[in-house]
Amino acid sequence: MSLLERLNIDMKQAMKNKEKDKLSVIRMIKASMQNEAIKLGVNELSEAEELTILSRELKQRKDSLHEFDKAGREDLVEKLRTEIAIVELYMPKQLSEEELAEIVKETIHEVGATSKADMGKVMAAIMPKVKGKADGSLVNKFVQQHLS
Repeated sequence: MSLLERLNIDMKQAMKNKEKDKLSVIRMIKASMQNEAIKLGVNELSEAEELTILSRELKQRKDSLHEFDKAGREDLVEKLRTEIAIVELYMPKQLSEEELAEIVKETIHEVGATSKADMGKVMAAIMPKVKGKADGSLVNKFVQQHLS
């Protein structure tokens, strides 16, 4: 089942159950997907493109959560936490820290990186492997640890 089909099924269920927050988030994700399809000039998005959109939606919410938390806006923080939980339902299973560390080690070995000067080379090679399965800042942290 494609992501779009899953979103449509969940949207109908959210309407029946009167789950306003879930319905709102699903609609936002669907709108982002439609906008991206229009921008790319295609009828259907690939799985990778769908994953990119989900990652973008999640990152936007996490960034907003951080800002609202700093500003002491607990009302908005709680709403965003709910939205983040809903978006995460559609994301692929996240890699554990051990799995991520192993991928980082393999990639460093593959590209022959030896110092922090090779950071960009390693990040460029590793990000496609972990797309949607690990947070970029976490990947960055692991790469820095292994290169120092």
